[in-house]
Amino acid sequence: MDVGTISLVLLVGLMLLLAIGMPLGMASAILAVLVLIMRFEPELMLAPWTFGEGMLTGRFGSGPLNILAQKIYGLLTDYVLISIPLFIFMAALLERSGIAKDMYSSLNVWLSRTRGGIAIVTSIMAVIMAAMSGIIGGEVVLLGLIALPQMLRLGYDQNLAIGTICASGSLGTMIPPSIVLIIFGLITETSIKALFTAAFLPGFMLASFIIIYIIIRTQLNPSLAPLPPDDPDDPPTGEKTMLFGAFLAILVAGFGTALFLRALFFTITGQNAVVEGVDPIAYGQPEHVWTFGITVLVALAAIFLVFKGHRAKQGWDMGKGLVAPIVVIGVVMGSIYGGISGITEAAGMGVVAVFLVSVFRGEASIELVWDSLMRTLKSTGTIIWVTIGAATLAGAYTIAGGPTYVANLIVSADLPTMGILLVMMLILLFMGAFMDWVGIVLLIIPVFLPIVQRLPIEEIGVFGVLEPRYLAVWFGVLFCMNMQVSFLSPPFGPAAFYLKSVAPPHIQLTDIFKGFLPFIGIQICALSVLLLYPPIITILLD
Repeated sequence: MDVGTISLVLLVGLMLLLAIGMPLGMASAILAVLVLIMRFEPELMLAPWTFGEGMLTGRFGSGPLNILAQKIYGLLTDYVLISIPLFIFMAALLERSGIAKDMYSSLNVWLSRTRGGIAIVTSIMAVIMAAMSGIIGGEVVLLGLIALPQMLRLGYDQNLAIGTICASGSLGTMIPPSIVLIIFGLITETSIKALFTAAFLPGFMLASFIIIYIIIRTQLNPSLAPLPPDDPDDPPTGEKTMLFGAFLAILVAGFGTALFLRALFFTITGQNAVVEGVDPIAYGQPEHVWTFGITVLVALAAIFLVFKGHRAKQGWDMGKGLVAPIVVIGVVMGSIYGGISGITEAAGMGVVAVFLVSVFRGEASIELVWDSLMRTLKSTGTIIWVTIGAATLAGAYTIAGGPTYVANLIVSADLPTMGILLVMMLILLFMGAFMDWVGIVLLIIPVFLPIVQRLPIEEIGVFGVLEPRYLAVWFGVLFCMNMQVSFLSPPFGPAAFYLKSVAPPHIQLTDIFKGFLPFIGIQICALSVLLLYPPIITILLD
C-alpha cells in the first residue's frame, strides 16, 4: 500500500481512537501494527490465515519488527530517561512538604501592598517551582490550593486568578529542568544541556510577559485586584525596601561563603590545576577564592554597616521561606552548569536536597515518602507507556517511509520558509489541543525536524541570523513554547482539569477556559518572538 494512503488512514484512525477515549499509548500501538501490516504485509487484512508467510510475520527477529524493537529498546534504556522519575519524585516531595507554602508566604510579604501583588507572587512562585522540578500538573494543583483561595477571598477577578495560576503553572514546560526538553533531546539526539541553556531566556521572557500583563491590567482596572486592608505590622514601603536589601545581602554572604570554601578546597588540594584538554573546574579556580572572598566581605559590611543587625534579623524572618527553594535550584542547576554532574545525577541530587530540607524542617515522614513514591510511580508509568506506544507508531511510520513522504509534500507546496514554519506551528497547535505532548514529540518531531534542517538557514526568522549548529536547539525551544499553548488549549487543555480538581465547586470548566483566553494570546506573542528572532536562544549559549 502506498505511503499517502497509509498517512491518511493513520490520521483518521488516530483522531477516531482519541475521540472515543482510548488512551494515547494503546491507540498508538494499535495504529503502529496497522501501519506495518498495510506497508509490508497487506494480505493479512484480507486473508489473516496467511499469517507467517509474508515479509512481516514470516521471519520474526529480523526485518521491520527487528528495527522497531531496537528503536524502542534504545529509547527506553537511555540513561537520561532515569531523570524523569527523579524529577517527578522531587516535585511530589515539594508538593507534599511545607516548602512551597512558606515560599508563597515570604513572597507575599514583599509584594503585599502592590496592586495585583498576589497574582504577581503566584507567577514568581511558579517560576521558582518550575526551576526546581519542571513538572506542570503538580504546579497547577499546588498553586490552585495555595493561591486561588487567597485571590478569591481578597476579591480578585476570577478570570484573572484562574488564568494566572494555569498560565504560570505551565511554565515548567519551558523553564529548565523541563521534562519536555529532556524527551525532545532524547528523540532528536540534541544536547539536553544546550536545550536547557537556550530555553532560559525564552522561558523567563514568557514569565515576564505574564507579570507585565498582570501589572498593566490591574493598573488600568484596579477593581480586578483590590488591595488588602492595611496591616499595622506591615513596614512602610521605604523600610520594606531596606529589609529586602538586608535579606539579599544575607543570601549573598551565605552562598558566597559556600562558593569561597569550595574554591579554597580545590586550591589547597590542587585539584584545580590546569590540564590541557580538560575543562577547568567551574568557579573553583584560585582567582575565584579572591572573588568570592571579597564578595562575602562586601555583603557582611552591607549587613552590619548599612542595614544594621536588627534590620538584617527582621529581613531574614520575612524572607527565610525563599531559602530552601533557592538551595534546591542551586543544587540542581548549579550541578549541571557547574560541570559537577549530568542531567540524571542532578535530578538525584535534587531529590536528596529536598528530602534533607524536609528533614531539617521536621516534615519528613514515611507517609510523605510513600505518597510521593506512589505519585511518581503513576506519573512515570503513564509517561513510559505513552512513550512506548508513540515511539512504536513513530518507528513504524518511519520504516514505512512516512517522514520522507510528508517532507516532500510540504517542500513541494512551494511555500516560503516562514510559510512552512507557520504551517508546522498550526499543526502543532491543532494537535496540542487533542493530544498529550509526549505523543506529539514522538510522532510529529521526527517528521518536522528533518524538514526544518533542509530549509535555508538564512531565511529562518526575520531579525538576526541563526547559526546552523543551533538549528535543532532552536526548534526544540520553539516546540516547547508551542506546547505551552497546548496546556491551555480547549477542549482538552490539561491545565484546566488540573485546576478543576482543586477549585471551588462554583468554578466550572467553561469558566476556567474563559479565563485562559488572554494568556493564550500572551503565549502566542512569545511564540512569535521566537519565530521572528531565533538568535534569542543563542545569547546564553554563546
